[in-house]
Amino acid sequence: MRGAGAWAPLCLLLVAAAQHSRPQLSERPVFTCGGILTGESGFIGSEGFPGVYPPNSKCTWKITVPEGKVVVLNFRFIDLESDNLCRYDFVDVYNGHANGQRIGRFCGTFRPGALVSSSNKMMVQMISDANTAGNGFMAMFSAAEPNERGDQYCGGLLERPSGSFKTPNWPDRDYPAGVTCVWHIVAPKNQLIELKFEKFDVERDNYCRYDYVAVFNGGEINDAERIGKYCGDSPPAPIVSETNELLIQFLSDLSLTADGFIGHYKFRPKKLPTTTALPVTTTFPVSTTSLKPTVALCQQKCRRSGTLESNYCSSNFVLAGTVITTIPRGGSLHATVSIINIYKEGNLAIQQAGKNMSAKVLVVCKQCPLLRRGLNYIIMGQVGEDGRGKIMPNSFIMMFKTKNQKLLDALKNKRC
Repeated sequence: MRGAGAWAPLCLLLVAAAQHSRPQLSERPVFTCGGILTGESGFIGSEGFPGVYPPNSKCTWKITVPEGKVVVLNFRFIDLESDNLCRYDFVDVYNGHANGQRIGRFCGTFRPGALVSSSNKMMVQMISDANTAGNGFMAMFSAAEPNERGDQYCGGLLERPSGSFKTPNWPDRDYPAGVTCVWHIVAPKNQLIELKFEKFDVERDNYCRYDYVAVFNGGEINDAERIGKYCGDSPPAPIVSETNELLIQFLSDLSLTADGFIGHYKFRPKKLPTTTALPVTTTFPVSTTSLKPTVALCQQKCRRSGTLESNYCSSNFVLAGTVITTIPRGGSLHATVSIINIYKEGNLAIQQAGKNMSAKVLVVCKQCPLLRRGLNYIIMGQVGEDGRGKIMPNSFIMMFKTKNQKLLDALKNKRC
């Protein structure tokens, strides 16, 4: 149970919210499951907030501000069941009311920065599973001019043949803490998008866990379509999209900040001379020349060679973890592994949310070796240029049991 002291700031917050939305009334607003909201500003909150939100619910709020303006959403309070991938209870925020791209998914108690739609419509959806933990959320929406750029406004829809995008406050001072910006670039159907960062300075971290820029193919934020995740003070290499849509997401946490960045984009025809550089992508490219060897590889018997000890030194990374997501793509499998323990890190990109760490792996032949969701494995393999683990049919994979711990700890302390 929460102590009575924890409610004090929450009650003050609710009174302020009520006074802001209805100056003539003193009672607090009543939050229901979803609704249609219109106007210059207003509040939304989980059902029954600040009481514990109900289980097994799906609530949808559709927000519309005056034509010609954009929606700015600021979370004032959020307390949902915490999970590093927000799999159980979460709030999704979308551009538009139907089939819009997702701006972000949120859970736990971390408040994202201001979220800005690319039109005058935004949709917020909260989903809870059978078990609940927390008091839900409350957020305020308001209307803003599309080109308004201040400490809290950034992102939007970019449809001109060329243009620029930059972090809030650029170039006068550092970007603010706690900001989320999403730029959605859309070219005509028969064109691609070239992207180049002119200046770049985002808080440095080996795995870009705190402040980062992520670039995605397509309009939906989908990790399987992620081209790259960037931080530090070296501009990413120029990027060319695979389709006519590109999504750029910038996120800063609540601590250190830096100068930020300015980037430029332009549309180009799909077909260019063969001398043009290939697009930079995080997926492992399969050209027509390499397709046959890959098919042949996947037709071979699935057999690991050697022992746990012999594979330890020859692998780029070694970890024990639980497979939490599996997404088949073509003949391969994209998996997310929640890390129990890491023994050899190499260049593997590790994502961290609180104390939870996870890594992405690509199983080149989706059933060889077979990774099942929910099971614990020892995984050894190589690392691709994008930081994902690459699992081949002969990679060393075995079920992880507590008795393996001593041997792995001994190998960790042994020099290869």
